[in-house]
Amino acid sequence: MKVEKNKVVSLTYELIVDGQLADKADENRPLEYIHGTHMLLPKFESEVEGKEPGETFAFTLTPEEGYGTFDESRLIDLPKEAFTVDGVVRDDLLVVGQIIPMISDTGNVVQGTVYKVEENSVTMDFNHPMAGKTLNFTGKVTEVRDATEKELAEGLHHHCHKHGGDDECCHDKEGGCCKDKE
Repeated sequence: MKVEKNKVVSLTYELIVDGQLADKADENRPLEYIHGTHMLLPKFESEVEGKEPGETFAFTLTPEEGYGTFDESRLIDLPKEAFTVDGVVRDDLLVVGQIIPMISDTGNVVQGTVYKVEENSVTMDFNHPMAGKTLNFTGKVTEVRDATEKELAEGLHHHCHKHGGDDECCHDKEGGCCKDKE
């Protein structure tokens, strides 16, 4: 079976950025996604489209094909007081490179990276951590199967819920709840 729209694809990969291993998925923990549903970068999906289990891939994504170029306008200066918790500025969090979840103007949680710390202000970087980076992928398609109707409607990895006590629900490859089958 070939990688195409609405197929569940499992693959392994290594991502090399700036000569360093930045991310990987191995056979014990492969990346799984539904192809053609915009879960991954479009160029990544187009590079694996048509491949079958066992086929390997190696490709490079430019910053424009990946997470975009570095945008200086996404560097935002904030007063140090913005990092106050219980009346105290959390200087321990204000370390260059530290990722801090923050609330946007629209109330959404966004990840910001401490870019620069000065006496009275902190510059936060709201670019994607891989913005401006060239992404070098190598890997192998390990499995391709049809997505179930439930997976197409709800997504591949469903949110788990509780069954009475403290038991977490798990989901099988068909998208059903393991606890319901016990």
